[in-house]
Amino acid sequence: MRALVISTVVGALALSGCQSMNTGGGGNGVSQYDKTAIGGLIGAAAGYGLSRSNANSSAQNNRAAAIGAILGGAGGLYLDKKEQRLREQMAGTGVDVNRNSDGSVGLVMPGNITFDTNQSTIKSNFYTTLNKVAQTLTEDNKSAILVTGYTDNTGNDSINIPLSQARAQAVASYLAGQGVSRNKINAQGNGSANPIASNATPSGREQNRRVEISIYASQ
Repeated sequence: MRALVISTVVGALALSGCQSMNTGGGGNGVSQYDKTAIGGLIGAAAGYGLSRSNANSSAQNNRAAAIGAILGGAGGLYLDKKEQRLREQMAGTGVDVNRNSDGSVGLVMPGNITFDTNQSTIKSNFYTTLNKVAQTLTEDNKSAILVTGYTDNTGNDSINIPLSQARAQAVASYLAGQGVSRNKINAQGNGSANPIASNATPSGREQNRRVEISIYASQ
C-alpha cells in the first residue's frame, strides 16, 4: 500500500512539472520543485490522509491520493499564473506580490497608498491599482479571496479592530463592484496583530498599516 501511495506522489510530481535549478558551481545543482509540483504533493498527501481518517479501503486510499494530486497540481498551476499576472500588473504601484506560506498568492497594500490616517475610505488615486487586481480576478472568477486589514499598535483594539475591518470591507466591496464574485470574497480586520515591521519607528508603523489580499484556487 505504501509503495502505491509513493508511486502516486511521484506521478503527481511528474504530471505537475518539476524543474531543476543549478544553484551552485561545479555542477552541484540543487533540484527544486515548482509550486505546481508542491501542490500535487500536498494534494496527494491530503487525499490519502482524508481517506485514511475515514477508514476506507486501500484502493480508496490510493484513488483519493491520486485525485488529490491532480487537484493540488492544478491549483498550484492556477495560482502560478495568477501570481505572474499580478506581478506584471502591480509593478511600480507600491503593492508587493508574494507567495504566502499556505500557498496562496499574497498582495500587500501599504496604508500610505490606500487610506488616509484613521480613515476607511479608499484614496481615489488607488482605484487604478485595485482595478488591475479586479481585472485579473474577473478573468475567470475562480479565485477565493480573503481581504485582511491591519493597523499599527497605536491606540487599542476597540479602535484598531473596527478600523481594520472597515478598511478590509472597503477593499472587498470595491472589488465586488468591479465584478469580482461577492460570494468568493471574505473580509476581516485583525487590528495590530501580525506586524511585519517594528512599531517602534514611524516607518515601521507605516508598513504595519496595510491591507493584504490572499488569493486561493477555489476550483
